[in-house]
Amino acid sequence: MAAPPPGQTPLHTKDAAGAKRGFRRYRWEFKDSNKQFWIMGHAEVKILTLVCMFVGLHIFETTTTHPILILLLTMEVSIIAFFIFLNSFAIHRYMPFIFWPITEIFNDLFAFVFLVGGIVFAAKARRVMPQPYLTAVILMGVAAILAIVDLCLQRRHLKGKKIPKASLW
Repeated sequence: MAAPPPGQTPLHTKDAAGAKRGFRRYRWEFKDSNKQFWIMGHAEVKILTLVCMFVGLHIFETTTTHPILILLLTMEVSIIAFFIFLNSFAIHRYMPFIFWPITEIFNDLFAFVFLVGGIVFAAKARRVMPQPYLTAVILMGVAAILAIVDLCLQRRHLKGKKIPKASLW
C-alpha cells in the first residue's frame, strides 16, 4: 500500500479498513436509517395511520358511498406506504436532490387536509349515517390526527438539520 497523500492520515483514506463500500455500505445505511425511523416513533405512527385507512377503505367499499371517498383513501394509503417503504429501505439517502424531511412534513400536512376534507364531504354526502359508514368516517378522523402526531414527531427530528446544497439546484 502506498503512503497516504500529505495532510491525510491513514484512517481517512478510501482504502482504510473501516470504509464501507457497495453492499456493506448499503447494509450499514439500512441499519442506521431503520434505527432513526423505528426508534423515534415515526414507523409506529405511520403504520397505525395505514391500518386506520385500510380498515376505513374496506368499510367504505362494503357500504354504499361516493367513489371520491374510496379514491381519497386509496391515494393516501399509496402515499403513506411509499414513505414507509422509502424510510425502511434507506432509499432516501440515494436521492440527495430532494430534502426528504420537508417532503414528509408536506405529506403529513396534505394528508391531514385531504382526510379532514374527506370527513366533511362524507358528512355532507349522507344525511343518515349507518354504523359502518360512521365507523369509517371516525377512522378517517383518527388517521388525520395521527398525521398531525407524525408531523410533530418530525418537527423534533428536524432541529439542527440544514438543507444540502445539492437540493437547491
